Amino acid sequence: MPVIRLPVSRHRRRPPFRHSDAGTPGAVSSRLRKGRGVDAVGNEITRLLVQARSGEPEQLSAVFESLYPELRRLAASRLNGHEQTLSPTILVHELYLRATTGEPLSATDRRHFFATAAKAMRWIVVDHARRRSSEKRGGGQIAVTLTGALAASSAAEPQVLALHEGLEALGEINPQQREVVELHYFAGLEFAEIAELLGCSQRTVYREWERARAFLHAQLKD
Repeated sequence: MPVIRLPVSRHRRRPPFRHSDAGTPGAVSSRLRKGRGVDAVGNEITRLLVQARSGEPEQLSAVFESLYPELRRLAASRLNGHEQTLSPTILVHELYLRATTGEPLSATDRRHFFATAAKAMRWIVVDHARRRSSEKRGGGQIAVTLTGALAASSAAEPQVLALHEGLEALGEINPQQREVVELHYFAGLEFAEIAELLGCSQRTVYREWERARAFLHAQLKD
């Protein structure tokens, strides 16, 4: 699968949000949530996404601005202090640049948007790891590593590229299990949040996670 390169330019598009907008962890779309329920927030995001797909790209910027606190929290959870050359802010900004300069975003609602964002974060981190690996010219160590989420111990942490290959294999067998891993590990969502997004029980999400983890451990041992 080809490496997805983000456009590089001295005059990159300025994201419609600032670092100070990050807010508190877990504060999803505080401006939208104020005095409104989760369903209302989801409906508003869906409306903006529909408008963006109908030829109003500025509405996609509004989606990112509304969900920036949550996206940055997810990016921070994904990096978890293990990557020194990527920050949560940079990761979210790269996500925004890719969404606004690449292929049109196909997300139709909040769930689809976060699933797409999780997959995009995975590709951004994988591409970053590939560049770092190439720069080291065979040094054998990749800076971006798994946290304890999948690894049995810190000494056994597989490299992010090996995880990526394992996820590609998993997706061929069970796309939902791969989506659970992307949402839990790469986007940092809790099982309850994933259950809400996927429209299933938390027990189902946990079961899929355990099966996916067992599959990936077997793949990474080979």
